[in-house]
Amino acid sequence: MRSLELAPVRQVAGTVRLPGSKSISNRALLLAALAQGDTRLLGLLEADDTRVMRDALARLGVGCTREGEALRVQGAGGAPRVREAELFLGNAGTAFRPLTAVLALAGGHYRLSGVARMHERPIGDLVDALRQAGARIAYLAAEGYPPLEIQPAELRGDATLSVRGNVSSQFLTALLMALPVTGAPGVIEVVGELISKPYVEITLRLMARFGIEVQREDWRRFRVPAGPYRAPGTLQVEGDASSASYFLAAGAIGGGPVRVEGVGRDSIQGDVAFVEVLEKMGAQVDAGPDWIEVRGHAPLAAFDLDLNHIPDAAMTAAVAALFARGPSTIRNVASWRVKETDRIAAMATELRKFGAEVEERADGLRITPPRTLRPASVDTYDDHRMAMSLALASLGGVAVRINDPDCVAKTFPDYFDALAAIVTPA
Repeated sequence: MRSLELAPVRQVAGTVRLPGSKSISNRALLLAALAQGDTRLLGLLEADDTRVMRDALARLGVGCTREGEALRVQGAGGAPRVREAELFLGNAGTAFRPLTAVLALAGGHYRLSGVARMHERPIGDLVDALRQAGARIAYLAAEGYPPLEIQPAELRGDATLSVRGNVSSQFLTALLMALPVTGAPGVIEVVGELISKPYVEITLRLMARFGIEVQREDWRRFRVPAGPYRAPGTLQVEGDASSASYFLAAGAIGGGPVRVEGVGRDSIQGDVAFVEVLEKMGAQVDAGPDWIEVRGHAPLAAFDLDLNHIPDAAMTAAVAALFARGPSTIRNVASWRVKETDRIAAMATELRKFGAEVEERADGLRITPPRTLRPASVDTYDDHRMAMSLALASLGGVAVRINDPDCVAKTFPDYFDALAAIVTPA
C-alpha cells in the first residue's frame, strides 16, 4: 500500500477549480439515461464513482459518447433496454441505490454487487419500499444487505410507498428517481426523521430539469407524476461542494485567501452551508454566483453544531476542530456509521493520533484539540473523505503521512496536487 508524506505547512493561499459534483454527476447520468432524447452533460466528474455508473449504464444498453468537453447520453425513453445483466458497482452508493430502484421497476432480471464494504452497507429499507410496489428482490448473502438479485415482476401502478428516512437519504432519492419509469404516478411517504435533506433537494431539482415536477408536502410526503423524463438538451454540472470544504477550511486555518471556483451562492448543493461552520469559527467568507473565498487564522472558535444536513462536509469540520480554542462537538451524524467506513469510529481513532482527546458518541464526536499537534501517520480506511480531510492537519505545522492516498480517486483523483498548489511549506 502506497503512502504520501505531507510536509508541515506555513501558509495557505490560492485558487482551486473544483471537479464536478459527484452527487449531481451520478444523478444526471441516470436521469439522462432514462429520458426521451439525448442530453449533453458538461463538467461531469471524472472519478471512480462516475465511471462505475457509466460502466453500468453501458452494460444496460445506454450509449454515451464524448463530444469535446461534453458527454452525450442517449436516453432510453424509460427503463433500460437490456433486461438481463450483472452489474458490479464498487462502493458507489450514488450508483447502487438508484440503480437498484430503477431496475427493480424495469421488469428485467439483474444481479447487483459491489466491494466488500458495499455488502456491509444496509439497503433493506429501500428493498422493503420497492417490494410494496410489487418488485421481486432477493438477498444473495446477508438479509438487508447487497448483493441483490432482481427478478421480473408485475408492478402495481399508482403505488403509495413508505420508506424510513433516518438511515440514508439515498433510499428516498432512489425511489423518487425510479418511480417515473413505471409510467404511472406514485406517492412516497417518509417514516420518521429524514436525514440529509439537502441531498434530496438536489434530486428534486434535477428531476425538474428533466421534466418531472415532484410535489413535496413538507418532508413527509412526495407526489411523483408519471414519466417519461425529457432530456433538457445541455446540463452543466456544478463543482463539488463537498470537495470545496477542504480548501475553504484550509483558508480559514492557514490565512488565505483561498478561493474555490465552480460552486457559489447559487449552488443547488447543501454542502455550501459548510461556510456557515467556518463563519461560526471566526473565518471571513465572501461569495459570488459560482465562487467562494475564505480567510482566517488559527486558533479558530470552537463550535457545538448539529451537522445532519451536511454529513460529508462535517468530516472537514471534525479536522478543523483540531485548530479551535476549545472543545468542539459534532452532533446528529449517525449516518457516518454506514458510509464508506464507520466514520465516527475511524475519525475518533485518527484524530487521537494528533494528540486530540476525542469522545466517540452514538451519533457524533466531541473533539478537544491538543496544545500542540503531533506528527502522525493516518489510516484512510479506503475512504476518500478520511484521506482528504485528515490531510488538513498538516496546516498545523506537522508532518502527516497519508496511508493509501489513492482512495481519493473515488471522487477527486487530483486532490493532493490541488492542495499542494495552494500551500507554502513551513
